[in-house]
Amino acid sequence: MQKAKDIMSSPPINIREDQTLQDAIKLLAEHRFSGVPVVNSAGKIMGIISDTDIIRYSEKVKVVPNTNLSGWISPYADVSTLATMRKGMDTLHQTRVSDVMTKKVYVVNEEAEASDIARLMNRRNINRIPVVNSDNELVGIVTRADMVQCMAQM
Repeated sequence: MQKAKDIMSSPPINIREDQTLQDAIKLLAEHRFSGVPVVNSAGKIMGIISDTDIIRYSEKVKVVPNTNLSGWISPYADVSTLATMRKGMDTLHQTRVSDVMTKKVYVVNEEAEASDIARLMNRRNINRIPVVNSDNELVGIVTRADMVQCMAQM
């Protein structure tokens, strides 16, 4: 049976907890990821930041009020709406990843069996699981796509 170390993406792309949400948005967009692990300066896993976390926070700080589903902003939007959006964007530039990330993170050791990882993903309805070594340092990540690849090779 394959183990996490056999199917994980490594080295994992991650972001530090002291970086800004704007940094996270750029990173996710650049790599076309829906989420990445968050680490501290020592490389220890601290959380996960996902597009869902960012969208929820963006709604909370009113980054995108008065838009329709296409993202188009009405030319008739009043100035106060545009000012609110600008303030919201400024907030994204200043907010730390650690303030928005999901702090409860399920991790697996690099020796974990692929079947156990699949069960954990299914049971907890999660899309990615960071992989840590015996020193609890982030060494990889297993995504649902990695699990499908693993199944295809069986």
